[in-house]
Amino acid sequence: MTYSVRNMTKSVNVHLLDYPGAQQAAILGLRDMFETCNRLDLVRAQFQVSIVARPDACDVLVVGPSLGAGGPPPPDQARAEGLRRVHAGGTVLASACVGAFVLAGAGVLDGRPATTHWALCELFAAQFPTVQLLPERLLVDDGDILTAGGVMAWTDLGLRLIERFQGPSRMRALARHLLLDPARREQSYYMRFSPRLNHGDALVLSVQHLLHRIYRDPVNVAAMARHAGLGGRTFLRRFRAATGQTPLAYLQNLRIARAQEALETTSAPVAEIAWSVGYRDAPAFSRLFLQRVGLTPGQFRRRFGDLSK
Repeated sequence: MTYSVRNMTKSVNVHLLDYPGAQQAAILGLRDMFETCNRLDLVRAQFQVSIVARPDACDVLVVGPSLGAGGPPPPDQARAEGLRRVHAGGTVLASACVGAFVLAGAGVLDGRPATTHWALCELFAAQFPTVQLLPERLLVDDGDILTAGGVMAWTDLGLRLIERFQGPSRMRALARHLLLDPARREQSYYMRFSPRLNHGDALVLSVQHLLHRIYRDPVNVAAMARHAGLGGRTFLRRFRAATGQTPLAYLQNLRIARAQEALETTSAPVAEIAWSVGYRDAPAFSRLFLQRVGLTPGQFRRRFGDLSK
């Protein structure tokens, strides 16, 4: 979906919501980003940036991340009502990381696509099942609502908002000045397999432990069910209920995670890594890796590989 750049002769009022526990580095960093953009071009319309405690009418309101140990911020009825009110009045809403929990808690993401930090996606999906969660995406621009993924994704969000309101040339000029990469990237590049192990199903856990030992070897669902001492359909149902994944998806994610580690820390050829994690067909492995991670194995190594090797 394409959205046109707004009239660049009018100032853009940006509000940064300073809710309890909000990451101050992100709030101040976004303010600095918009104000630096102003200084780079004194001719065109400027961003007018305010840090606010409550939602109020503006062009765009940003709910940033939090580094609080308690997880996402608790519900706040007045804040939620304010977000619904300003959104209904035409304000563009945006969030980074756990800010998506604040927007979803206000009901403005119901039925809409969104993203949040990949490590919080399971919690988010459980709390807000009507939201179309896209955990692999670093940034979801749905027109009147934008959501960004990880804690530092506020930089990507800031660049996208500048591109939206002031055009791509101004965004690229700011990115060069701040040494930021304006290239599109995805959260899937950074996601790591984090299996659910504390689900309380001892039989499923025994299969998970088995897979972590023998993931290099050929194994099928029937063998997993036999190990658990369960019938096939019962095993599939219990495994998915406990882990949130099918057994084969779990095995593939485990193998891809091990391949990522090898690509990051060794100089072994891709075909050798594919074989070492259980794939006998290197091209098929590369296609699966691209599908799951969003990068080819070679691209992943160039981006994340240990340069000391």
